[in-house]
Amino acid sequence: MVEFLASGPPSPSVRFLCAHGAGAGMTTPFLAAMAAALSERGMATLRFEFAYMASRRAGGAKRPPPRAERLLDEYVAAVAAAPKGVPLLIGGKSMGGRVASLVADRLFGEGWIVGLICLGYPFHPPHKPAHLRTAHLKDLRCPTLIVQGERDPFGSRGEVEGYPLSGAIRLSWAADGDHDLGPRGASGHTRRGNLAAAADAIANFAKAIAQPD
Repeated sequence: MVEFLASGPPSPSVRFLCAHGAGAGMTTPFLAAMAAALSERGMATLRFEFAYMASRRAGGAKRPPPRAERLLDEYVAAVAAAPKGVPLLIGGKSMGGRVASLVADRLFGEGWIVGLICLGYPFHPPHKPAHLRTAHLKDLRCPTLIVQGERDPFGSRGEVEGYPLSGAIRLSWAADGDHDLGPRGASGHTRRGNLAAAADAIANFAKAIAQPD
């Protein structure tokens, strides 16, 4: 049984199913702040945890996360368990977004979802730019928004803008942002401002694909 952490208006026009990153669960300050910002913009968010992370929360052993490909069935199960009746976007933070991206075309083609949102996509492991995780992104058909920090060690702006990505993918850049979209103190930008800009980009993307004119 999938347990959700729900936030947002009771009668939303769109819902975002959001998985966590590899090393931290669904209650991180980043995901909590993003869910709150999206709620202010009329979007509902359902956060959930993969079994390995839920086991940690229950006091189980702190094992490394499985390979992303081994989490696909869990993500599909979460989609199936999500409330119906409003358009659904899937995605998540870092690894959670990567897992969602691996099932997105299938679910989009079957009419389960309307789009994909990745928050800090792990294009490659830090310091290993040759180990790309982009093969499936070249031909992705599902409408996709990737929100990425300009200096994210998992894929900076200078790197990502050189990748051959599908035309279905849009990018929203957090100014001077790291993997959590946070800028450096002397950059002239703020974490609050970057999170607000990210939430605006997500809300606009969701409206465009879920409520087209």
